Amino acid sequence: MRIFHQIQSLRDALKAERGTGKRIGFVPTMGNLHDGHIALIKQAQTACDVVVCSIFVNGLQFGLNEDWDKYPRTFREDCDKLKAAGCDYLFNPDDNEMYPNGLDTQTRVICPTMTDVLCGASRPGHFEGVTTVVTKLFNIVQPDEAVFGIKDYQQLAVIRRMAEDLCIPIQITAAPIHREADGLAMSSRNSYLKPEERTKVSQLQASLQWAAAQIKAGEKDFDVIELEAKSQIIAAGFRPDYFSICNSKTLAQAAHDDKNITILGAMFTQSARLIDNLSIELN
Repeated sequence: MRIFHQIQSLRDALKAERGTGKRIGFVPTMGNLHDGHIALIKQAQTACDVVVCSIFVNGLQFGLNEDWDKYPRTFREDCDKLKAAGCDYLFNPDDNEMYPNGLDTQTRVICPTMTDVLCGASRPGHFEGVTTVVTKLFNIVQPDEAVFGIKDYQQLAVIRRMAEDLCIPIQITAAPIHREADGLAMSSRNSYLKPEERTKVSQLQASLQWAAAQIKAGEKDFDVIELEAKSQIIAAGFRPDYFSICNSKTLAQAAHDDKNITILGAMFTQSARLIDNLSIELN
């Protein structure tokens, strides 16, 4: 695996690969890699000749009082995992390389839809940081295909809309959620969980499954389902951030005749904020 810290040197190397007709896949990450990230690398390998991974903890998508400073940084271990997975290139820029003029004056990419609800409501400015850094990374790597995990469903939807609106010629591929044995969606922030709460956090996934079963059984009062799901989360000892039944494409509140529905939930533990989702297709 070749490691690059500078934009131009990575571009030069990928230009040579592209010149031989190779298809380039890309997996952007913030590091602290787990099996879910490696699954994204493996998925990219199935359709691409060359796979690039990036590790960059993007300060632009962290708000005030969020965890940018304590976000786990495990570069050496990440490199070992990527090498073992057969990743071809790793791009690991620093803040000055990505934002040479500083964050305050950085040109921003704004997606005006789907970004002020769900995670966007509780993390103002977060998706502006995501769309800006992903656009920059797309311009740097210029991949044929980029792979994102479905766990961050809202992020995936926003990036797809951004790529469509800006005519970015990159195939955006969704990868399934990678889960722990008890159903908890894998996340770098799972390392924050305290031992006494780790055994109960699967409640978020359990409430999503319960809500999906209610909808499939014909229940149409989505407000009631959402309220009950939040009550289940509270009863388990956690604080709900949101629990929403949405149209899978637009993330608007689901209508009674929608066929493709995604249920999204987020909750606070004592030490972390966890997100998860579940999509269903109705007849």
